[in-house]
Amino acid sequence: MSGSNSSLPAESAPPMAQTPDEPLTMTVHSLPQLDQASARTAASTRAGRWKMLALLLVCTAPVIASYFTYYVVRPEGRRNYGELVTPQRQLPAFSGIDAQGQPKPLEQLKDQWLLISVADSACDEACQRHLYLQRQLRETLGKEKDRLDWVWLRTGNTTLSEPMLQATAAATVLQVDAAQLATWLEPAPGQRLEDHLYVVDPLGNWMMRFPANVDPRQAKRDLDRLLRASSFWDKAGR
Repeated sequence: MSGSNSSLPAESAPPMAQTPDEPLTMTVHSLPQLDQASARTAASTRAGRWKMLALLLVCTAPVIASYFTYYVVRPEGRRNYGELVTPQRQLPAFSGIDAQGQPKPLEQLKDQWLLISVADSACDEACQRHLYLQRQLRETLGKEKDRLDWVWLRTGNTTLSEPMLQATAAATVLQVDAAQLATWLEPAPGQRLEDHLYVVDPLGNWMMRFPANVDPRQAKRDLDRLLRASSFWDKAGR
């Protein structure tokens, strides 16, 4: 009996259950899914970077092309009247005081061509001549005049008279510190800062300085060329 009883468990014991293969199956199937997701994410990131680069090139290409045309591809024998500034100098970070007595950062003048004069607030005869010339040069640009701002950066503390305020109503007039201004604009050797008219492009770069005792006809010719070269990317208004 005991012998038969001892043999029964061995004969009647059910075979050992197989270990379920579901965890293995899940592991096998989930790894490719993770790899595919990572691959899709990496591909999407690469595509996004290429799109951003392409957009950047589209935005900057007209600017680069116009400057290349103006500065490099020049017809034989053509010369600028104004002196090109190398390297160009960005609008400075300091502020001026506007006609309402409010501070205005010079960097806010960007996105327009600027024709700038510098003079003491007392505005002597030479200053008045420059202001008149700036206004006339702008007016002679015709329909393109709205792409160029007439700017007077005035130094000193003299209060502007009512006639002067009226005469410069169409100009951007900012009272600035002379020492700060001298860290940005620079006269030609032997000249004063007040002797020149200065041109700043819409990107905020001081890029040209007209000679002292400026010739209006030649200055207008340079302005016409600059506006024409930038016409397909620079529009009126900020």
